[in-house]
Amino acid sequence: MKVRIALAAIAAFSISACTTTAQDTPAQSSVAAFDASAQQYQCDSGETVAALYPTSDSATIKYQGRVYTMNIAVSASGARYVGEGLEWWSKGSGSGSAGTVLEHQTDGTTGVALEYCTAR
Repeated sequence: MKVRIALAAIAAFSISACTTTAQDTPAQSSVAAFDASAQQYQCDSGETVAALYPTSDSATIKYQGRVYTMNIAVSASGARYVGEGLEWWSKGSGSGSAGTVLEHQTDGTTGVALEYCTAR
């Protein structure tokens, strides 16, 4: 009888040790924090862009579920950031400001505009 109780207790403990609770992974937490603190843009296509500016020389944008790290680049007007094959060009600040996602060519030139967006 004591053996059965001991085996039942061991089995119960083993099963409870295998269960996990639903918790955010570090990646999920960092994405949620990014989304909460970023400027949100709604694009004409229905796509969204979230933009953060961690330093005066950099931007981080989330576009189509991917996060892009960019560095500031020369622009005649507004702020232009380049990195990872894309450009993020913004003009103005706050609600109603404009943002454009463009391809960035390997020769350093601006390519096709992918999205035209407005800050919410």
